[in-house]
Amino acid sequence: MTTAVTQRNWQPIIKQFEAVVDKKGVMQRREELLVYECDGLTSYRQRPAVAVFPRTTEQVAELVKICDRHTVPFIARGAGTGLSGGALPIENCVLIVTSLMRQILEIDFENQRVVVQPGVINSWVTQAVSGAGFYYAPDPSSQIVCSVGGNVAENSGGVHCLKYGVTTNHVLGLKLVLPDGSIADVGSKIPEMPGYDLTGLFVGSEGTLGIATEITLRILKAPEAIAVLLADFTSIEAAGQTVSDIISAGIIPGGMEMMDNFSINAVEDVVRTDCYPRDATAILLIELDGLTVEVAANRERVEAICRQNGARSITTAVDPQERLTLWKGRKAAFAAMGKISPDYYVQDGVIPRTKLPDVLREIEALGEQHGYKVANVFHAGDGNLHPLILYDNSVPGQLEAVEALGGDILKLCVKVGGSISGEHGIGADKRCYMPEMFSATDLETMQWVRQVFDPKGIANPEKLLPTPRTCGEAAQSIAHQPFPTLELY
Repeated sequence: MTTAVTQRNWQPIIKQFEAVVDKKGVMQRREELLVYECDGLTSYRQRPAVAVFPRTTEQVAELVKICDRHTVPFIARGAGTGLSGGALPIENCVLIVTSLMRQILEIDFENQRVVVQPGVINSWVTQAVSGAGFYYAPDPSSQIVCSVGGNVAENSGGVHCLKYGVTTNHVLGLKLVLPDGSIADVGSKIPEMPGYDLTGLFVGSEGTLGIATEITLRILKAPEAIAVLLADFTSIEAAGQTVSDIISAGIIPGGMEMMDNFSINAVEDVVRTDCYPRDATAILLIELDGLTVEVAANRERVEAICRQNGARSITTAVDPQERLTLWKGRKAAFAAMGKISPDYYVQDGVIPRTKLPDVLREIEALGEQHGYKVANVFHAGDGNLHPLILYDNSVPGQLEAVEALGGDILKLCVKVGGSISGEHGIGADKRCYMPEMFSATDLETMQWVRQVFDPKGIANPEKLLPTPRTCGEAAQSIAHQPFPTLELY
């Protein structure tokens, strides 16, 4: 079954949308829709037919029911900061934009719970609860602009996922609008619920199972003390060994990030923190948090480990503003690349920590082989790499070339026992590489789950799972499966 419709009379459908969200809540002019033709992965673009802007669960449900009646594909979009094409429109689709659903519905400090709409910005949650001594742990680098609904769809991580986990570890319950427009509640404010873990199933499903319209989040007590250390090294190997030694010592930092020399200089050129030594081959940012006595003891141990591995210097910040300055460069690393290159293509592979030096050498070799510079910024603590491939999209053939390089990097991650995504999701960008990680039976099982929720195939089609007719590699892999060919949308 295909969701692409070459000819459709949209006016009757648009009138039905307007009856739900009024005319101001429906966008159909081509020039207005231009801004919605891609998400953060700007290499791929497709203008939607219509965009609609609901404010409540009931409005989302009515809009989805209209799509279901007319078999119109719909795609949920939050802030549009995703980097895997998860909110990329397809031809003749409806974009359901949740950016106006930005209310914090409930705050329960006693039980450490917050209920929010999907359009609430990630950092707003911490701002709303920090006065009472709480915070929300998942912190993508885009946290000042990305929305919680998108974080749920992609199971986003961030600097603190090493110690505190990714989004799924902080979502207790969801109110969902399913692809037929029905409303369901999964999970609850209670941590352990009987039955299937449908909350866990939905988080990270990338909009293929429905739309979350209310999200119950777990908030944490702010730590008593925080210290951030910046250690610089003359080799990637030494920095990588330091990461392994810290974890082996039983110390779990709140976050542990690594940047290579190219990234260091790009950041200093743009952000000018004056904290990152430009001649360092690599730097480690290590955040320690917890009780004051615990942080003090671990700080001494971490400094000793860094020096044992050849750290030239160690800068420590405990003052909130000083800590923010040390993190500022890392948080701005992606944006800094835009200053030195017309375009960049970012990947999101995961590898075992012990493989860091070998994999980074291989990535450098792959970059030289393909003829492109690769900058490395990553969550060193959990081996989540973010190689940034610099190129110029205005030059014919360069996008295809860097896509091939990105694919080789993902295959390398799988080869050493890792994954093709840590926190950016699969979306439209990486679905062709799913067979690198999963067998035909695995993919068939995922497709069965998707079909149960969305038998018409209208919820975010052409995302997450490979489509044999458009993904050559997937087609080759799935062709040999013992099950019938997947009916993909």
